[in-house]
Amino acid sequence: MTVATGLDRWLNGSVDLPGHRAAVLCHAASVDRRLRHIVNLIGEDSRLEIVRILGPEHGFLGAAQDMEPVEGGFVWRGIPVTSLYGFTEKELKPTPEDFDGADFLLVDLQDVGSRYYTYAATMAFCMETAADIGLPVVVLDRPNPIGGRIEGFSLEEAFRSFVGILPVPTRHGLTIGELAKVVHGEMRPDVQLQVVDMEGWQRSMYFEQTGLPWVMPSPNMPTVDTAVVYPGGCLLEGTNLSEGRGTTRPFELFGAPWLDVDRILAKLSDEDLRGCALRTVEFLPTFQKWAGKSCRGFQLHVTDRERFDSIRTYLALLVAIFQVHSSSFAWRNDEYEFVGDRLAFDLLIGHDRVRSRLEAGEGIEALLELSKATVEAFAESRNRYLIYPES
Repeated sequence: MTVATGLDRWLNGSVDLPGHRAAVLCHAASVDRRLRHIVNLIGEDSRLEIVRILGPEHGFLGAAQDMEPVEGGFVWRGIPVTSLYGFTEKELKPTPEDFDGADFLLVDLQDVGSRYYTYAATMAFCMETAADIGLPVVVLDRPNPIGGRIEGFSLEEAFRSFVGILPVPTRHGLTIGELAKVVHGEMRPDVQLQVVDMEGWQRSMYFEQTGLPWVMPSPNMPTVDTAVVYPGGCLLEGTNLSEGRGTTRPFELFGAPWLDVDRILAKLSDEDLRGCALRTVEFLPTFQKWAGKSCRGFQLHVTDRERFDSIRTYLALLVAIFQVHSSSFAWRNDEYEFVGDRLAFDLLIGHDRVRSRLEAGEGIEALLELSKATVEAFAESRNRYLIYPES
């Protein structure tokens, strides 16, 4: 089956847009089925004119690493570019002036299905500014590459940040268009929102089933396999373990120079590792944590996506690592995504209770108790935002 994205549907002439001049929020993965970028496509089409390009984290060309400031204020093929990931927290949100001359804001972003992934937050900030000035917003929908399953933890208000803006669980099972409806319903009901839905997408689909080409939406999201492990694997960012950045398989490779892989494996059960297998490895990150130092660790191989629970698996690994290496393991405590007064791990989880229970010696089942009510409640409440029926 080949899915038609919101961009494909606009190209086919089946969508009416609220004007001729658009500010476009896009990135490297904003392409059609023939890998043509939205900026080039609009430049060749008399129906639309781009008055400004807005780039999220990593830049609209997708070259910058995570948390690396991206310069704006330049011109790309005659179009001014604004960076929405600069040097300060204030730069995360566009100003009204960034929309000068635009009839509407056009959003075309490929999300990866995890609350931490920052493109949804950038979209939300853009929608807020658009609502303030009465500018319509059009979101071209794209697949959730890891389908519609829900996993993980709720977000408490005290832990809202750039890696957690929307009140959705860790793995939310929504598309970028449905996340826009969450922004409209939970944050800015005054925004004028139009979602251009897809044709042929089903909530049970993984990205390979869509017939669309995968373009990495950020430098450390090279494959769909990366997106599958990312809901749990990203939690390692909140620790002193390498999450595999600086390697060719980020979030699948992880470890540290001091890790005792045999003792870690002895702590894990078959239930902890359902749907996956761990292969012991040594790797040498070329940048970020432990750059240039040989790390002992694992590559996580998903063997059955339907049985695999990324959050359960990586939390079980963290419990085992904490028990074996309590003196070497540490939580990341530097400023993280413009927040310096709360730990990165707590921002990612959405509260501090998982960490405190883990530190108190509680096991994986006790940690996951905190997620069960979240999953059940969201499975019911998200129905009002769904564009595509449950499988």
